[in-house]
Amino acid sequence: MRRVTLFLNGSPKNGKVVAVYGTLSDLLSVASSKLGIKATSVYNGKGGLIDDIALIRDDDVLFVCEGEPFIDPQTDSKPPEGLLGFHTDWLTLNVGGRYFTTTRSTLVNKEPDSMLAHMFKDKGVWGNKQDHRGAFLIDRSPEYFEPILNYLRHGQLIVNDGINLLEEARFFGIDSLIEHLEVAIKNSQPPEDHSPISRKEFVRFLLATPTKSELRCQGLNFSGADLSRLDLRYINFKMANLSRCNLAHANLCCANLERADLSGSVLDCANLQGVKMLCSNAEGASLKLCNFEDPSGLKANLEGANLKGVDMEGSQMTGINLRVATLKNAKLKNCNLRGATLAGTDLENCDLSGCDLQEANLRGSNVKGAIFEEMLTPLHMSQSVR
Repeated sequence: MRRVTLFLNGSPKNGKVVAVYGTLSDLLSVASSKLGIKATSVYNGKGGLIDDIALIRDDDVLFVCEGEPFIDPQTDSKPPEGLLGFHTDWLTLNVGGRYFTTTRSTLVNKEPDSMLAHMFKDKGVWGNKQDHRGAFLIDRSPEYFEPILNYLRHGQLIVNDGINLLEEARFFGIDSLIEHLEVAIKNSQPPEDHSPISRKEFVRFLLATPTKSELRCQGLNFSGADLSRLDLRYINFKMANLSRCNLAHANLCCANLERADLSGSVLDCANLQGVKMLCSNAEGASLKLCNFEDPSGLKANLEGANLKGVDMEGSQMTGINLRVATLKNAKLKNCNLRGATLAGTDLENCDLSGCDLQEANLRGSNVKGAIFEEMLTPLHMSQSVR
């Protein structure tokens, strides 16, 4: 009876002494049982593959594999002087339970500043943990690690669909792969759609929204859209782009147009009762015959709005708040501005002919070049100090 000592491939530790009998298949079966693996081949100490039981002698030391190439258990010896920094010895990695065999130079040379390079550049520096087979343990997903290892081998990125390697590349610090992946991800994303919303799209949106729900359109692009004669009550258009829109005869009662862009838009005959237009930009817009007056007493608020060159002729603006708004070169002929707040408003070159300014507050307003002809009620000095 012969007896041999069996070791896991690449490991000189935790060997098992077994008796040799029967065929090579019998020996592999015993090795599988003793070492807890699925043994498929046996090598001698010099890496020679044993394919016949007769080649085994008494007290031989054998290394059992699961199909991977032979790993010399003496690879922990120092490389010759002159090969320092150029490692070619083989390593086995246990990544999430799956084994990968590669060379040290593959892990070190292509990305010398990566985590893998620091782990395996100098043996034992990081104190890498090994499993019972001597494979280095790495607690990462093998599906994500395999493309990274292949990239380090040949510089080509081969990825299966549905796998995003960017975070894995960042974890291992592989800078060239990170840059490559970021460019690929950016190119794969569809271009952002900044095209304006059409009337047809918006009407479909309105019809699909329950009447009791608050419709939020903040920041949306309606530039040049025809929204005339639509019921837009209580809609939140805060910071929306409504430039060059047709909003004639639209019902914007209590709509929120704060900081919205209404430049060049047409709002003739629109219902603007209780509208909020704080700091909005309506430069060059047409607001002729608009109604800002709410019978319930809710006042429209256009504080700080840019209304340069607007045409608001004939609009009803009782009690409107135009505090510190800019109405330079605006046309407000025949407007009802009773009780309006115009404190600090820039009314330079503004045409206020035929306006009703009874009880309006113009304190601190700039009325340089303003036209006050055919006033319905006299303008008292107490209303304006400039």
